[in-house]
Amino acid sequence: MALSKKLKGKVMSDNRVFHEEWTENYAFILPSFINAKPTCLICNEGVSVCKEYNIRRHHETKHANFKHAFPPKTEVRKRKIEALKGGYAHIGRILVRGLTSQQKVTSASLKASWILAKHNKPFVDAEVFKEMMVTVLEELDTDKSMGSVIGSVKQMSLSARSAARRIEVLSDAVQAAVIDGVSRANYFSVAIDESTDKTDVAQLCVYVRYYDGKDFKEELLSLIPLEGHTTGDVIFVKLEELFQLHSLSFERVNLIMTDGAPAMVGKHRGLVSRLKQLAPQIHGLHCLIHQSVLCARLSGELKDVMDKVMKIINFVRGTSSTQHRLFRQLVAESEDAIHADLLLHNDVRWLSKGKSLDRVCALLNEIKAFLGMSKNKAAGDHLILLEDGKFMSNVAFLSDIFGHLNKLNLQLQGRDKTIVDMVEKLESFTRMLEMFEADISTGRLLHFSTLKRTAGEVTELMVDFIKRLRTNFTSRFDDYSIPKDIIDFIRDPAVKPADNFSTLAKETIPSLDQAALEMEIIDFQTTSVVRDALRSAESVCAFWIGLLCSEEYSNLKTVALYTLTMFPSTYMCESSFSAMNAIKTHERNRLTHKNLENCLRIKVTSISPDIQKIVTSGRCHFSH
Repeated sequence: MALSKKLKGKVMSDNRVFHEEWTENYAFILPSFINAKPTCLICNEGVSVCKEYNIRRHHETKHANFKHAFPPKTEVRKRKIEALKGGYAHIGRILVRGLTSQQKVTSASLKASWILAKHNKPFVDAEVFKEMMVTVLEELDTDKSMGSVIGSVKQMSLSARSAARRIEVLSDAVQAAVIDGVSRANYFSVAIDESTDKTDVAQLCVYVRYYDGKDFKEELLSLIPLEGHTTGDVIFVKLEELFQLHSLSFERVNLIMTDGAPAMVGKHRGLVSRLKQLAPQIHGLHCLIHQSVLCARLSGELKDVMDKVMKIINFVRGTSSTQHRLFRQLVAESEDAIHADLLLHNDVRWLSKGKSLDRVCALLNEIKAFLGMSKNKAAGDHLILLEDGKFMSNVAFLSDIFGHLNKLNLQLQGRDKTIVDMVEKLESFTRMLEMFEADISTGRLLHFSTLKRTAGEVTELMVDFIKRLRTNFTSRFDDYSIPKDIIDFIRDPAVKPADNFSTLAKETIPSLDQAALEMEIIDFQTTSVVRDALRSAESVCAFWIGLLCSEEYSNLKTVALYTLTMFPSTYMCESSFSAMNAIKTHERNRLTHKNLENCLRIKVTSISPDIQKIVTSGRCHFSH
C-alpha cells in the first residue's frame, strides 16, 4: 500500500539527517553554513542528497584504496580523519577571510557613495575620488607597507553605473526606515510644496514629520515629478497613489502644511479640501514663514521707493559687464567700503529685500561716486534720487525694518523646528512691533540705526507701515489650526491651563479620555519630579520626549505627541529644492527622476543606513 504524502515526507526527512559516524566511516562532513551539502574530506566534492547510500557510493567508488591504507576503527584512520578535517577548516578560513575582505571593499564603496551624494557629487565624481585616493596612498606609501590597502582601493567599483546602483541601495534603505517609522507612528504631519527643476519639470516635494519612539524625525517621503499640469486634483491623485504604494493611511495625518498656493488651499478643488473630504480630521495650515513674509508686502509710496532702489542696483550691476567690473574696482579701492559688491534683489527669496537694501545703504558713497563719473543720462537721474533726503530716509527705514524681519525669518528657519517654537518667536516679534512703533513715533530711533545714522526724517508713512505690519501679524497668526491654548500648555506645562483646556483637547483629538486628562494634568503639575525634569530639560521638545518614554500620563502624552508632530513651515521642502538644483544642474540635466530622488534623499536625510547589513544581505554585490 502506498505511503501518504505526509508520512512519506517524514520518512524522507528522517533519512536525510547527517550522522556523525559517517565522518569516521566515509570521511564526510556537513559544513555549518546554510543549505550545506555533505562534503568529502578527501576530494572536497559534495553529494547532492544527504543519504548514507549516496555518501557510501561516492567513498567506495572514488576512494576505494582509503580503507586499505587506513583501516576502519584504527588509530591511524582517526589521525588521518582529524588531519583532513584540520586541512578543510584551514581552507575554509582562507575563503572566509577573502570574502570578508571583499565585503570590506563593498562597504567602503558604499560609504564613499554616501559621502559623495551628501556633497552633491554623485556618479561620475566617484571615479575622480577613487583616482585621488590611489594617488595619495601611493605617494604616502614610502616604505611599501600599504600595498594591500592600495589594492583594495583599486578593487573598489566606483564607475557611474556602479555609483548609481549603490546610491539606489542606500536610498532604498533610508526610505524603508522612514516608511517603517511612519507606519508605526500614531500621528504624523505632511509638508508639501512644488517647484520647477532645471529642465522645467515640476517636482512635488513631500515630507513627513513623525515620532519614531526616540526622537521626532523630518524626512523626505518622496519627490514626485509632475510632467503636465500642477492643479490640486493632479497633486491629490499623486499623493493618494504615494500613500497606497507604501500602505499609509490618511487617518493618522494630523496636518497638511502647504505654501498657500491656490492648488493647495483652493476652497473646492485645492489639495487640502480634497484631503478633508477623504479624512475630515486633517488640518490645513499655510507655512508660517511664508505668512510672515506676506505680512511685510509693500504698497504705495514705499513700494515705489523699493522699485527705484532695485533699478539703481540693476543699472550698476546689469547694464554691462564692464560697468559692473568698474564698480567693483571702485569699491575695492575705497577704504571705507565694508562690502565688495551690491546684491541683486529676488522677490522669491525670503531675505533678499533686507540684504539688498543693507548693501545699498552701506555702499551709498561708493554708488554716488560711481554714478557721478558715469556719462549715462540714467546715472544722473539715479544720482538725483540718492541725494534726495526724503527718498533716502525711506530707504534707510526700509533697510532697518527689513533687517528686523530678516532676523525673525532666520529664527523661523531650520530643521526640527516645532509649531511651539514658531508661535513663541512670532508672538515675541508682534510685541517687538509695538516697541518699534513707540520708538519711531517718539523719534528715539534706538531700533532704527540706519535711519538715525543718515539723520533721516521720520514721516507718518513709516509709522503707518509699522502699524499695518503689526495688524497683519496679529490677524494672520490668530489661527494655527489647533487651539492656541493647547500650544501654550505644551510650551509651558508648569502654568495652569485654560479652564476649557480639556474640552478643546477633546475636540481636537476625539479619542482622548477627557476625565482622565483632567486628572493627569493636576497630578502632572503637582509632581516635583516633573517640575525638576522641566527645569533641567534642554528644550520644551526634549522635555516631552523624556515624558513620552515613560508609562504615565497617556492622555497628556497624546496631546503633546499630536502637537509636536505638526510641521510649522515648508522650510524642509524649500531647502530640498535648493539641494535639488545643486544636484540636477545644467551639466547634469539628463538625470532620471529616480536617480534625482535617490540623491536628494541621501542629501537631506538625518538617518544613517546600516551599511554592514546591506553588504551582508548581498543586495549590493562587490562585483558590480
